Amino acid sequence: MTRDPEFPSDTEFPPVIAPDREVRLVAEERQRDLTKPAGSLGRLEELGCWVSACQGEVPPHPFRRPRVVVFAGDHGIARGGVSAYPPEVTAQMVANIRTGGAAVNVLANIAGAGVRIVDIAVDSDTHPEISHYKIRRSSGCIDREDALTDEETARAIAAGRAIADREVDEGADLLIAGDMGIGNTTPATVLIATLTATEPVAAVGRGTGVDDAGWMRKVTAIRDAMRRARPHAKNPVALLRTASGADFAAMAGYLAQAAVRRTPVLLDGVVVTAAALVAEEMAPGARHWWVAGHRSAEPAHTIALRHLRLEPIVELGMRLGEGSGAVAALPVLQGAVGILAHMATFSEAGVSTRGADTSAPASVD
Repeated sequence: MTRDPEFPSDTEFPPVIAPDREVRLVAEERQRDLTKPAGSLGRLEELGCWVSACQGEVPPHPFRRPRVVVFAGDHGIARGGVSAYPPEVTAQMVANIRTGGAAVNVLANIAGAGVRIVDIAVDSDTHPEISHYKIRRSSGCIDREDALTDEETARAIAAGRAIADREVDEGADLLIAGDMGIGNTTPATVLIATLTATEPVAAVGRGTGVDDAGWMRKVTAIRDAMRRARPHAKNPVALLRTASGADFAAMAGYLAQAAVRRTPVLLDGVVVTAAALVAEEMAPGARHWWVAGHRSAEPAHTIALRHLRLEPIVELGMRLGEGSGAVAALPVLQGAVGILAHMATFSEAGVSTRGADTSAPASVD
């Protein structure tokens, strides 16, 4: 595939500037002056202060243009029976998301977020409007071969960066990454277990709902893929090439570039968070621009969240992907912003603070 000048293959990221610490302290002071006992709204207070720090203003403003980008790709490992669904379902679900019929579309409509799907490595032809950034058809079978070539890895990372830039340039003030790809929890688990030095059996979940035989095949595939991946644990680009897929590399580029562009991100489940682990390696400090939307039922997701030191906003036992868990958490995040922005202070409401302890911190870092 020829190079596209819109996304040159550059895998180096500039230093990430952290959310504004001084603004966060001002936001915390405002939280303590709102008409409530300090800390009584729990994590809503912490989340509101985080958004203020990301936006650089107190009070923060509600997100005006939250955007979901679903990264779609097939994986050679899916042919080995590691999923309850055949690989053909990827292309079918891509079409369903594009026409608005998937769970992420419904939840995004309710939350006021736009949805865009991009074909990064679907193993079939898709609609031209979503395949501009396509790197290849499917990715290699990672238990026995590399997922990508060096050039494909670089192009996929650059594609993710270009997608993030486009969304931010068009006004997105909150980004969400979603995933669509049969078998993608297998490379996700390989990345997470490799980067956190976790044994496969402690990290492997049921994905789309495999039976016991499928689970054992999945454990074997992950074990073999991890054997190939471990030598590259300190080299995020090589790790993506060896053990992920073009969709993962693009998601990693997207998440890292969002932090470079100082745009907050609401993370989804195990697949997106696996890409986030690699993005943090490529752009250290990027994690400060992310908040975890939910905790997936996949055990590897909890391992990854712990490694990134992120706590989920909601826990609903979801394991669908698509960005659905993050979008389900979006109204809660908007509520946290609304509290800090619109709730009256004690002086505004004429409420006495005599004898009240207003010194409790609104958040911890």
